[in-house]
Amino acid sequence: MPAYALALAALVTAPLLGPGYLLLRDAVSTPRSYLSDAALGLSESAPRALPQDFLVAVASTVLDGGVVVKALLVAGLWLAGWGAARLVAFVVPEAGMPGQFVAVTLAIWNPYVAERLLQGHWSLLVGYGCLPWVALAVLRLRSGSDSWAAVWPLVFWMALAGLTPTGLMLAATVAVVCVFAAGSRPRWLVAIVSLGISVFAALPWLVAALLAGTLSSSQAAGVRAFAARAEPGLGTLGSLASLGGIWNGEAVPASRTTLFAVVGAFVLLAVVAVGLPVVLRRRAAVPLLVLAAVAVVVPALMATGPGLAMVESVVRTLPGLGVLRDAQKWVALAMSGYALAGAAAVVTMRRWLPTAATALVCCAALRAVLPDLAWGVGGKVVAVHYPSSWYTAAATINADPRPVAVLPPDNMRHFPWAGDAPVLDPLPRWVRADVLSTGDLTVGGTTVPGEGDRARAVQAMLLSGASSEDLARAGVGWVVVESGDDVTVRRIGGDQPAASGRGVMIAAHLVWLAMLVCGAVAMAVGRLRRSDIRFSRVNTR
Repeated sequence: MPAYALALAALVTAPLLGPGYLLLRDAVSTPRSYLSDAALGLSESAPRALPQDFLVAVASTVLDGGVVVKALLVAGLWLAGWGAARLVAFVVPEAGMPGQFVAVTLAIWNPYVAERLLQGHWSLLVGYGCLPWVALAVLRLRSGSDSWAAVWPLVFWMALAGLTPTGLMLAATVAVVCVFAAGSRPRWLVAIVSLGISVFAALPWLVAALLAGTLSSSQAAGVRAFAARAEPGLGTLGSLASLGGIWNGEAVPASRTTLFAVVGAFVLLAVVAVGLPVVLRRRAAVPLLVLAAVAVVVPALMATGPGLAMVESVVRTLPGLGVLRDAQKWVALAMSGYALAGAAAVVTMRRWLPTAATALVCCAALRAVLPDLAWGVGGKVVAVHYPSSWYTAAATINADPRPVAVLPPDNMRHFPWAGDAPVLDPLPRWVRADVLSTGDLTVGGTTVPGEGDRARAVQAMLLSGASSEDLARAGVGWVVVESGDDVTVRRIGGDQPAASGRGVMIAAHLVWLAMLVCGAVAMAVGRLRRSDIRFSRVNTR
C-alpha cells in the first residue's frame, strides 16, 4: 500500500521531481535559507510560517532548499494516502486491501489537494498528510491495546503536522475528536496527553506571537475575501462537501471550473455514501464521521452573511484567530472520515460485486472525474529556474546583511520565468538580512493590510523619491529592484539592531525539533523490537 500511495503522489508532483524550484503563489523555495529574524518569527509579520522556515533554513545547510521543499511536499501526499490505508486497517479491517486502495485514492486524488497545490500551500499539505496518522495514534491510545510507549507516534505526527500553525490546529482537532471513540483508557487522560503534546509543538509560534506582538485585528478585513467559494452548479455547501471551494478562483483545476464539477462531486460523494452504513456501525469511526460533517457545514455557514459578520467580529476581538478566515482549509478535517467511508464501500457492495472489482471501479472513477490533478495539476505546478541575477543579488546582500527594502512594493510578483501565476517575493527566504515587507495582500480588488508598519513607511519613502541619506537614517541597508529577469541591488548603508529574543526563539524551535527527532527514533526502535519479537516467535516454532 505505501508503494501505491507513493505512485499516486509521484504522478501528482511529477513536474517537480526534476531540477528547479517550487515557486507558485504562496509556495517559495530557494537554494538556501537562513535563520534570520523573520525565519524565527521576530519580524513585523505574524508568525504564520513557523517552524517551517526554521526547518528549511536548518535543512538547507546540508541539502539544496528546493530539494527540501519538494521532498516534504511529496512526503505529505504520500503520508496522506498511506496513513488513510493504515487507519482503514485499524477501524474497518474487513475492507481489506481493496478498501485500502480506495482510501489511498480518495485521500490523495481530490479537489482539496489540487486547490492547495495551486495555491502553493505545500506545508499545509504536509499537515494534511499527518491527519490519519494522528487519528490512528489516538485511537490506539484510547483503545488501551498498546502500552504508553505508543504515545511516541503521536508526538512525531503532531510535531510534523505542526510545520505550520494551521497544520497543528488540524491535527489537534483530530486528536481531541478521536478521544471520544470507544476504548478502555480514560478519555480525560488521553485528551490531556494529546493537548499537552499540541502545546509543546506550538511553542515556536506561540512564543513568537508573545515576543513580537504581531497579531493584528486588521486581519478581519480579509474575512470576506477568504470565504469559501461556490463552484459551478454546486453552491458553497456542495463545493465544500466534495472537498473543493477554495477562496481563490484562480487556484482551481480546470475540471472544477465548469459544470463537470457536478459530476466530480457526485462521484466522490457517492463513493463515500455507499460506505456510510458500514462505518456508522464502527464506534471508532463515528467521531471522525461527525467531524467530517462539521468540517463541511461550518465553513459553509461561515460564508453566509451572518457567518461572515460573526467571524469578522471574532477576529477583531481575538486577533490570534485570524487563521480562521480561510475557512475552506478546515475541510481537511473531513479527509479521514471520508477515507473510512470510501474504503467501506467495498464491504457494502460485496454482496453484488467482488471487493476487488468495486475497488477498481471506485479508484478509476475518483481519478477520472479529476483528470487534471495528474502531472502537477495539468502542468501548472512545475519546477522553475532562477535567473543568474538572483544568485548574484543574494550573494551581495549575504556578504553584508543589512535590512533590505524592495521595489516594486507589492508582496506578490509576476515573473516571466516563473509562469503566469503571481508568486510571493522569494528574496526574504534567500538572504541573511531582514527584508522589509508590509504583508499587504490584494484579493479581488480588496487590499487586506498586513502588520508591516515600518516596511510601509519605508516603501512610502522609496516611492516619494527619498534620498539615500534619509533611507539610511530609516535603517535601510540595501534597496533591491526586481524587474523581470533582472535584479539590481543598491547599497544604502543603514542598519538596525537585531531583534531581541533570538535565544528564546531558537530554544522554542529546538523543543519542536526534539519532538520530531525523538518521536521518529522511538517509532523506529519500536518497529525494530516488534520485528525481533515476530522473528523470535517464528524461530521457536
